[in-house]
Amino acid sequence: MDITTQLLWLFVLPLPIACICWTVTQEEVFREPREYCSKKCNSSSNLYSRKFFYLFTCEYCFSHYITLFFIWITKFKLLMDNRIGYLIAGFAVVWLANIYMSLFALLRQEIKREKTEISMIDSLTE
Repeated sequence: MDITTQLLWLFVLPLPIACICWTVTQEEVFREPREYCSKKCNSSSNLYSRKFFYLFTCEYCFSHYITLFFIWITKFKLLMDNRIGYLIAGFAVVWLANIYMSLFALLRQEIKREKTEISMIDSLTE
């Protein structure tokens, strides 16, 4: 794969990873399983159990495992055509996926702030 194609993959592959990680760890649709995982994470006496259930509550941690899955199914390598290429790709994709999630969080925060300001203005004018 030439470097241009690799860079295109590098910026596109983190998009579905960020989407999956954000949805599982933040959105309402997975609230009940996430609350269950959070309870198990806080109450389990087994270290491995606590770490396993924590995985589903932290978008950063979860992104590593989703990235591993995507790297495995796409066979994406970055810069080198060997195992080191997988390693570089993995960390680069995780990094970009987390940047995408951070940007999305900032965007959502700004939208929420604007909605709050609008509702306050509306309540004052009524």
